[in-house]
Amino acid sequence: MEEKVRVSKLLSELGLCSRREADSYIEQGLVTVDGEVVNELGVRAYRHQKIELQSGAKAQQASRITVILNKPVGFISHYDDEQEYQPAASLITPENYFANPLDKNRSPRFNTKGLAPAGRLDIDSTGLLVLTQDGRIAKLLIGENSPIEKEYLVRVEGRLSYEDLDRLKHGLSLDGVALKPAQVSWQNEDQLRFVLREGRKRQIRRMCEMVGLRVLGLKRVRMGRISLGPLPPGQWRYLKPGEQF
Repeated sequence: MEEKVRVSKLLSELGLCSRREADSYIEQGLVTVDGEVVNELGVRAYRHQKIELQSGAKAQQASRITVILNKPVGFISHYDDEQEYQPAASLITPENYFANPLDKNRSPRFNTKGLAPAGRLDIDSTGLLVLTQDGRIAKLLIGENSPIEKEYLVRVEGRLSYEDLDRLKHGLSLDGVALKPAQVSWQNEDQLRFVLREGRKRQIRRMCEMVGLRVLGLKRVRMGRISLGPLPPGQWRYLKPGEQF
């Protein structure tokens, strides 16, 4: 017998918003089930029912900002409770704005409330970090079954046999859990290119350690169809109109 599921969970599964956003929309009366407005938290529905966001919710989503940052060494992705290190979000200031001709009508000043990293980048790693106010983008990039590729250039020290290169591609486990297949190839004589579809904690560094390599530098250069491009270290830009991950 089919069971009812929380509408907030169904909205998230449909990719329409995050569960937290769904609760907010429900409270505002901006969600319908089979055309009927629902406005009580915890309300449930069957998976076969038609669940939709109303225009007011879509307008709120359209106003949410997503930015691309070239994170330098020394900044952490998420806020540190002990305030020992500066969060990458502290770099999203008008002074660090990298102007783009397509942004001619956009101000480098905006309300950064709710802006959060969609994925991690270690304090000693650099490159592309996405910060967003949009739960749909966060879920797409870091959801458990995210289809989005993440590409890294990794400078290493040490010898790597053909057998160990194959192990990097598929065959390693972290914390007792097998890693998903990865693309790994030599970019030049001391730099490897990794393409992953997951983001376990310090994954690439730990993978390299397991085959006797020492990581000297790690830079993320692409997430999905969005590349870092000419964005200077420490600067940010808006996600351009029409850009999709």
